[in-house]
Amino acid sequence: MKAVSAITQGVQVTVISTYHEEHSKPSLNKYVHSYNVTITNLSGLEIQLISRHWIIKDANGKIREVKGDGVIGLQPILMPEESHQYTSWCPLSTPVGKMGGTYAMIRRADNSVFNVTIPEFKLIADFKMN
Repeated sequence: MKAVSAITQGVQVTVISTYHEEHSKPSLNKYVHSYNVTITNLSGLEIQLISRHWIIKDANGKIREVKGDGVIGLQPILMPEESHQYTSWCPLSTPVGKMGGTYAMIRRADNSVFNVTIPEFKLIADFKMN
């Protein structure tokens, strides 16, 4: 898949998704995707990721929201020009879907909280791309 990227208030979020045929079971309507996220602090200030809010949509129009502290158990602190990268998973009940959302971040200098856009990206099983 190609990368999608967005910059919000000096924070760049880039996402690449991958379909995993070896973990999927189409006969059971289970399609597994991973997504790799890179968060880069271009703001010039020290920031910390404190929470996430994902909106996941499948091809049947079903919407699932996932909210929680940090990402994969971490609340990374990013100095100016630093990046944090992680990979996570998303199972779908359809071969095609999409997801996006926001990260809540805090500027450590003044404790102000702001939201950063996670650009919407597609989750597409390889056999649907032909």
